Amino acid sequence: MESLIDVKWLKESLLGRYSLKASLFLGLGDIIIQVKSNSEILIADLRRYFREFISWESHENILIYAIETDRESFFLPFQEKEPDPGKTKIKEEYCDLPDGRIVRKRLTGIVLIFNGQCNLAVGPCTANSNQIVNFINNRFIEWMLRRGSLLAHAAGVCLGERGLSIAGFSGTGKTTLALHLLTHGATFVSNDRLLVDCHDKLMRMYGVSKHPRVNPGTLLAIPGLETIMSEEEREDFGLLEGEDLWALEHKYDVIIDEVFGKKRFNLSAPLNGLLLLNWKRNDAPLTIRPIDIAQRPDLLAAFIKSPGLFFLPESAVAPPDLSPDRYVNILKRCEVFEASGGVNFDGAVDFCLDFLNREGSGHVGT
Repeated sequence: MESLIDVKWLKESLLGRYSLKASLFLGLGDIIIQVKSNSEILIADLRRYFREFISWESHENILIYAIETDRESFFLPFQEKEPDPGKTKIKEEYCDLPDGRIVRKRLTGIVLIFNGQCNLAVGPCTANSNQIVNFINNRFIEWMLRRGSLLAHAAGVCLGERGLSIAGFSGTGKTTLALHLLTHGATFVSNDRLLVDCHDKLMRMYGVSKHPRVNPGTLLAIPGLETIMSEEEREDFGLLEGEDLWALEHKYDVIIDEVFGKKRFNLSAPLNGLLLLNWKRNDAPLTIRPIDIAQRPDLLAAFIKSPGLFFLPESAVAPPDLSPDRYVNILKRCEVFEASGGVNFDGAVDFCLDFLNREGSGHVGT
């Protein structure tokens, strides 16, 4: 029986049982995504979350089905997905089918079925709309990778016609620095995933339509963001210091237009520079200097992001080149800097604003 189960069969079986009358269109750059569901509540939640990117187009590049139901049982030989580096908890399991892949979220029971033509989420979607948000963005990322972009573990901001990417290993503060820059007038491009490409010798970055999720330390560190927490939470978290505060796993969504105003979330911008955060929480002075990324594989590793389970190269074409060498070749077209020494957001903000306000795009010497 297992040999008969494929994405096509699962799609026909599931869609034949539900009436998907609720829908919305999203415009992510030049890509139109339609989401269809049997849950008006889910579509309303998605409409609120993606309100900056609602499109009135009537056609789509990507069609996603989100079926609200109880946990579905799929009797398939699922494999555990190993945790990302630095993580220990197994959150996902997957099974490759003859024509695609199925991923099951262990905690919520959400099942995600996809190949190049079908994208389907099934399970308690409304109670776990954040996972549907992630699935939508994963479909966007796969589309961009197939067009030749590279995926980076980085944030992105722009000011006028200049853009800056901020990267670093998890916990180094790239999101916090990006939000600091927004308080100084910068526009948000992306939080934790960034797509980069080069056209006609011009570097561009493309953001992922996901609002930042930050810990209490970030909210308390940036004026105006502390109100996202309740007064009781502000008092409790305010008693913590240092690593005890920054290591908290409690997360909050920072909805960009609510906090910073309309039109402060732009999914496409020039990429003129990359700042790699290699600093530590100590009292050492902050140093920011230009580097040759080809000579620093340790820092390049902080920028490279694997597409993971949700990327399936098309079998009919050669897979895209996601090698470190290609990252190096693309980053040669922009300035790359390393921030070392002690964590100093004020100093980093000054550097970033000076870079973003600089005229021209010439490289600085080392």
